[in-house]
Amino acid sequence: MDIEQVPLLTRREIEARILAPFVEDLAAVFGREAVLEVLRGTIQRLARQQGAALAQRLGRNDLTALEEVVNWWRGDDALRLEVEARDARTFAFCVTRCAYAEMYRDLGLAPELGAILSCSRDAAFIEGFNPRLRFRRTHTLMEGASGCDFHYTLEEQEDAP
Repeated sequence: MDIEQVPLLTRREIEARILAPFVEDLAAVFGREAVLEVLRGTIQRLARQQGAALAQRLGRNDLTALEEVVNWWRGDDALRLEVEARDARTFAFCVTRCAYAEMYRDLGLAPELGAILSCSRDAAFIEGFNPRLRFRRTHTLMEGASGCDFHYTLEEQEDAP
């Protein structure tokens, strides 16, 4: 079976069920902050690679392609969102329900670990997907906010001299 056929929410749950006890065991030996920092770096490195690979597979990395990616993230009702802006240079939306955050909470994971396993991927993914896209988010459901604000802006391409 191709891993891409497994719904993303299911993949994240499998990862969390393996990583959470492993992280706790490592934290008991090496200290929680050090282990979480290494985990965050690993997750972000993988997200950058996944973003670049996905852009290559799609054959494009514009905002329309990003919107397709976001729709994939929404699979199995994993995310509910309200689009706030969509034009040639901007794509912004608010996530009003996040099954990822709910799943981590149901598994008994600390919000901090859930944020590393899911939320910390977002900026790194965009770096790999399209280095000209800028990502901003100020709050997340994982942290207890009423929603997650996602703002993507495409930088103007500089003209060659």
